Amino acid sequence: MSKVIYTPDAPAAIGPYSQAVVAGGLVFTSGQIPINPATGNIEATTIEEQTEQVCKNIKAVLEASGSSLEKVVKTVCFLSDMNDFAAFNAVYANYFTGKPARSCVAVKTLPKNVLVEVDTIAEV
Repeated sequence: MSKVIYTPDAPAAIGPYSQAVVAGGLVFTSGQIPINPATGNIEATTIEEQTEQVCKNIKAVLEASGSSLEKVVKTVCFLSDMNDFAAFNAVYANYFTGKPARSCVAVKTLPKNVLVEVDTIAEV
């Protein structure tokens, strides 16, 4: 049986999906974009600022599910421009210190024209 996760400390879903779902001892987070949950707006403009907000949002969702950044086993990262790869990694490395498995791809467009989106799978 799965459990839907919601926290006001991360942005509400902007479509027909959940912030995360816990199933089989794992939490699967939906892709997080750099929306400030306090305002509902995208305030960050640089890849570094946007990555920081995304990581804070993921942290909040994981904690609401009973997990943490340290328990992440896999991330999927979407960048709007692969030229941002190094700057993205510099911020990402501060949060995902356990070095989980990862995929990172460049995509044509992300929701709300943001620069980065990340989803995770973590142990609960």
